[in-house]
Amino acid sequence: MTTQGFEKTKLPLTFIIVGAGLGGVAASICLKLAGHNVKLLENAKELGEVGAGIQIPPPSTKILEAIGCLDKVSKASVHPKDILVHRYTGEIISQQNLIPHVQDKYQGQYLHIHRADYHKILVDRAKELNVEIYLDSKVVAIDFEKTTVTTESGITHSGDIIVGYDGVRSTTRNLLTGRNDGAYDTGDLAYRALIDVEDMKKVTGLERFYETPNITFHYGPNIHVVIYFLHQGQLCNVVVLCPDTLENNHFREEATKEELLEMFKDWDQDLSKIFNLIKDVGKWKLQDSRELDTWVHRDGGNVIILGDASHSTLPYLASGASQAVEDAAILAGLFSKIESKDQIQDLLYLTENLRKWRSSQVVKGSKNCQNIYHLPDGPKQQKRDSLLAGPKTLGYPNRFADPVFQDFLWGYNAFDEIERGWKEYKAGIKSTYNYPNLYLNGEEAEYANINRTN
Repeated sequence: MTTQGFEKTKLPLTFIIVGAGLGGVAASICLKLAGHNVKLLENAKELGEVGAGIQIPPPSTKILEAIGCLDKVSKASVHPKDILVHRYTGEIISQQNLIPHVQDKYQGQYLHIHRADYHKILVDRAKELNVEIYLDSKVVAIDFEKTTVTTESGITHSGDIIVGYDGVRSTTRNLLTGRNDGAYDTGDLAYRALIDVEDMKKVTGLERFYETPNITFHYGPNIHVVIYFLHQGQLCNVVVLCPDTLENNHFREEATKEELLEMFKDWDQDLSKIFNLIKDVGKWKLQDSRELDTWVHRDGGNVIILGDASHSTLPYLASGASQAVEDAAILAGLFSKIESKDQIQDLLYLTENLRKWRSSQVVKGSKNCQNIYHLPDGPKQQKRDSLLAGPKTLGYPNRFADPVFQDFLWGYNAFDEIERGWKEYKAGIKSTYNYPNLYLNGEEAEYANINRTN
């Protein structure tokens, strides 16, 4: 893999980043490497990530290499061989190779890692670079004219630019837009559980899951299941995506394996064998966003929102965190080239222009996967499966195997975008994200005619 990185700015600025999740910490690292000062504010009293597994696609591994984190992330990860898609009854209906395909075509890696491990590696790198980290710092107010934030405890932080990386229910977004909305219920929730692989080895018939590390999907009526491995193959990560049964404004609950066993009594019985091994399981309401008019403060404030604050998505394309890391690289790369403070607003809007269309297509594409993955038995499910049995062309229902969509998702290079965007900016050309001949609005592709209602 060719290493690319960040130039050192000749005009160091102070960035205030609100939110120290994966995206916010990644942005703090990128900006420090670009020569800027960074204050990273986090609402929680301790740094950490909740949840279980996360997938890291090639665009992110290129960035991780540039910021000095890829070796550690790669060693802490599992490297899956294939994506296998099953019908809920168990038969394989689609397959996409990852090793060696991803390295050969995209010069990157595809990884699985525990969110907490990923976050810790990034935090350790941020500390190594002397990022200023402020915990227990819930931002409650922004002065857009003075470029300051005030925390719940009354402390004010000032800088040149404020970056909101504070998640799907973002305070920064609400303050920027003047509206208390932006997080939308998707109608689905996720059950998440981790299982000790040593327990799986005691059960006959589960060898196919753990002997070769793959990403295993099961598509079924109103539900799909994703299984992959973490901690050098010692843990099995199980995610069940299904209709939301949580109350409004109730985002997480403990659950039981009995709920899953009842839901899956008519599915591939190997899934029930796996679910029987679950000791702890929780369920999370899944929310996403709608495309905003702007991510930048409209009245001249040097404030931008990125990551889930601006484009939260369903996890169905395994690209939400990757989009946040890509945002971080573009922001830092452009600001590594800044020549005058008069360019701050321009570069914030350029960041938005380079990122908005791509991230919006990921949100829309993930939402459309509800229709593709969750079809009830019937004519539309049969059409989907017939398409899966056919050639892998534009509109192929396994979105990871559609060659055009795959190039869009995995072929992105943030550093190439930085150079193009800056070159066009200096030439006076309005630069936007551009991916020719890509039809992601669903009208041209056959899969758009598939939906959940028969």
